[in-house]
Amino acid sequence: LAIGYWPYTTNPQGALFTMSLDEDARWLEWVTKQFESIAGEDKEIDLEEFKTALKVKESFFAERFFALFDSDGSKTISLDELLEALDLLIHGSETDKLRFLFQVYDVDGSGSIDPDELRTVLKSCLRESAISLPEEKLDDLTLALFESADKDNSGSITFEELKAELENFPEVMENLTISAANWLKPPGLEQKKGRHTPRYLTPAYWHNNSRKLLFLCAYTCLNLLLFITAMLKNAEGGFWYMVAKGCGQCLNFNCTFVMVLMLRRCLTWLRATWVVRVLPLDQNILLHQMVGYAIVTFSTVHTTAHFMNFVHLSQNSSYSLWEHLFTTRPGIGWVQGSASLTGMVLQIMICLMVVCSSTFVRRSGHFEVFYWSHLSYVWVWALLVVHCANFWKWFVVPGVIFLLEKLVGVAVSHMGGLYIVEVNLLPSKVTHLVIKRPQFFHFKPGDYVYINIPDIAKYEWHPFTISSAPEQPDTLWLHIRSMGQWTNRLYEYFRQPDSQVVSTKRLSASLKDRRHQRRTTAKLSENHRFCNVKCFVDGPYGTPTRQIFASEHAVLIGAGIGITPFASILQSIMYHYRMRKQNCPNCSYSWCENIKDSEMKLRKVDFIWINRDQKSFEWFVSLLTKLEMDQADEEPEGRFLEMHMYMTSALSKNDMKAIGLQMALDLLAKKEKRDSITGLRTRTQPGRPEWGKVFQKVAEEKKGKVHVFYCGAPALAKLIKAQCEHFGFNFYKENF
Repeated sequence: LAIGYWPYTTNPQGALFTMSLDEDARWLEWVTKQFESIAGEDKEIDLEEFKTALKVKESFFAERFFALFDSDGSKTISLDELLEALDLLIHGSETDKLRFLFQVYDVDGSGSIDPDELRTVLKSCLRESAISLPEEKLDDLTLALFESADKDNSGSITFEELKAELENFPEVMENLTISAANWLKPPGLEQKKGRHTPRYLTPAYWHNNSRKLLFLCAYTCLNLLLFITAMLKNAEGGFWYMVAKGCGQCLNFNCTFVMVLMLRRCLTWLRATWVVRVLPLDQNILLHQMVGYAIVTFSTVHTTAHFMNFVHLSQNSSYSLWEHLFTTRPGIGWVQGSASLTGMVLQIMICLMVVCSSTFVRRSGHFEVFYWSHLSYVWVWALLVVHCANFWKWFVVPGVIFLLEKLVGVAVSHMGGLYIVEVNLLPSKVTHLVIKRPQFFHFKPGDYVYINIPDIAKYEWHPFTISSAPEQPDTLWLHIRSMGQWTNRLYEYFRQPDSQVVSTKRLSASLKDRRHQRRTTAKLSENHRFCNVKCFVDGPYGTPTRQIFASEHAVLIGAGIGITPFASILQSIMYHYRMRKQNCPNCSYSWCENIKDSEMKLRKVDFIWINRDQKSFEWFVSLLTKLEMDQADEEPEGRFLEMHMYMTSALSKNDMKAIGLQMALDLLAKKEKRDSITGLRTRTQPGRPEWGKVFQKVAEEKKGKVHVFYCGAPALAKLIKAQCEHFGFNFYKENF
């Protein structure tokens, strides 16, 4: 039972509504019931019960709140004391609420805040936000906030001085006006959206998804046509026979079409043609999944209809039902009467493939279950040829193309020996591989490859986005987060004793010489080393991000390791940016040419990176620092590339416990021109982005048509896509 678990609402753009008086009254009623349920017979709650109810990770704030609510100093809180305090936070003035905040920081109750008290509070705030900073940096934060607030240099901060300091932070003052439910809400409380029209019924949704919707309409109509035509041709066999034949014809088409949607080389080539403007090529994975579900549905109805038909036949023939189902005696089927047996096996295999390809299996660290079960498609096609006399007619042309793609992939991946020449083990179990780039390997920013490392798993191929730029001639980068069996084995493999992994040769050594090297250590640091590990690469394959250079205003959103495609894209963008940038030989003034190169129409790029913890920023902080340095000088029309960093474990600015910390971080960032969390010039924002405000700002810049590119968790993708539809932005999600 938690105080503060009353839902608050948001508008469609995510802005917080102040609770109405009626909502506050209902919240107080709810809190009263919660209090009575945990207080027991004595109608009092102690500190431990209060901390449990409040769900505060760091007990410092729970203790401060408890001490302020305990007006009589009895070490327990009565219902009257609680309601009196909450009434002040709900109905009190801005000054009343600010005084409560001051009392939280005034630990010894002296009426002023000294440096030690401020340091104690900030240290607790850092723990609460899961931010790890050295003691020296904590001292700097304390000093920055204290010097700014202590206007008279008296050595302590009075209430009036704190109020004056807060007035320099309008967003903080605005947060002081929110109701008590938000002051005491537990961390991670899910927000309920306000009532609004379902996005599937809005004109914006239909406009932004027109290609997919038209394609699905055509796909549905084609299936209906095939179903009805097959039923009419077999009308003499009775109802169940007609249904079975109708579904069978649809299965002939869908079991072939599901393969067409995964012809990766063909789709990569088509992305560079006009076809991409007509067909939803960027959503081939989604369509592949939908066709897969259609196959399960048609096959289940097909099997059920044949079962009902066999029941009818067994009543009028010498063969029993079980003989129709499990033997070849009735002679049903074009290959020695095996239609029933192959049909039963096919039904089981198709259901297993769909179950093993579910999100739950793939995202729960068991990718290998999906991988190996999906390879049974070869047996499914073989059984379909045996099961149905006409399937080969549907299959032959796409099957030949599919076989050619596979042969080309095998040939390309085994042409010349590739080696992992350098490894970096990064925080949160991310493995950064540096691979010697093949001579004729050409790719676009955001493309991905399949990699096979025989030392890890001889027959397994796994897809990963290339995180280096195409303009980087010698090497390919892959950043791989440990989230399953194969990726965990990869990480642990490079943590083995050095004698089993690495080579003494430098990157400049030839691969020919490397093959004969004894595998001994060439260690640069604890987690950085040169190595000589054989690998194979199949690709590259295109993704929706190939559209980025055709857009005018690009918004790149990466969640966690979802930054990997954007690492490549940002490097490539800045390469083109540098090519356009001109310098005056006399005064060294820099400006960007208005005439853009033929490959890039971009006028503005916003990069948004959302991480859960501080350590994750270390994956690409050196790259982002370099990008910041590339455009150190402000352009006349503003920065070409703007970066926005968010750390979700940090308490957001509308959390009262974080107000002091966020003020201190802001002040120190302005002073040092460097963010304390990441070391970048870009200030790291706490909590999650308010997407409505983010996209509203993007729309107001009017830099041209906005294209939003996202890579990360599917749940966040739905939220961002809905916002894009609201603002009329094009949305692209990485899928492979």
